[in-house]
Amino acid sequence: MKKQLCILIGLATLLATAAQASQEQLARSIKDARAETSRTDAQLKATLEALNALTKQTQGDLKPAYNTYCAEVAKTESAAGWTKTRVQWMASDGRQYFQSWQSTVNSIANESLRKKAQKRLDAVKVSYDKVEASLKVASEKFAPFLSDLGDIQKALSTDVTAGGVKAIKSTVKSANWNHQFVSKAVNAALKEMDKMEKALSSEAK
Repeated sequence: MKKQLCILIGLATLLATAAQASQEQLARSIKDARAETSRTDAQLKATLEALNALTKQTQGDLKPAYNTYCAEVAKTESAAGWTKTRVQWMASDGRQYFQSWQSTVNSIANESLRKKAQKRLDAVKVSYDKVEASLKVASEKFAPFLSDLGDIQKALSTDVTAGGVKAIKSTVKSANWNHQFVSKAVNAALKEMDKMEKALSSEAK
């Protein structure tokens, strides 16, 4: 009996330690994903500002403004890639964390406490699912915006002239329009990640 009790206590300790480690790992992943998403959002705005500056230039050489725009597009593509990778890591850590947490909740013998713990788990899971959904929407809105940026760069690559800039103005308008939806989706994702950071924080409130 004593040996059985020791095994049960050891198992409970192991589950608790694993859950704590998973919590900290997911919290770090969400914090990193939030930082990457925020940087990507800022980079999108910088790229759009460079593009709008190019289209509004009425005199002087257009090439420096075009080169600035190209540099910003490259940074945006890089930022988008890092954000995608970071979000994938977060999703992986999330699955591990909730599986571990569920196992811990299932091991609680006190029915009342187990129900409360399950309610807490479910509430955090809902918040996490909202983060994933928001990031998915942002990713979907991101695609046409990035496509426009790339097409504009290609169109001007052999025609950096007043006429060339005039020819892309309708696509620039489209890019500005698409950015509104990208920005809205990104801000929604950032808001949900803020909630998750607080939900997973070990600091007393």
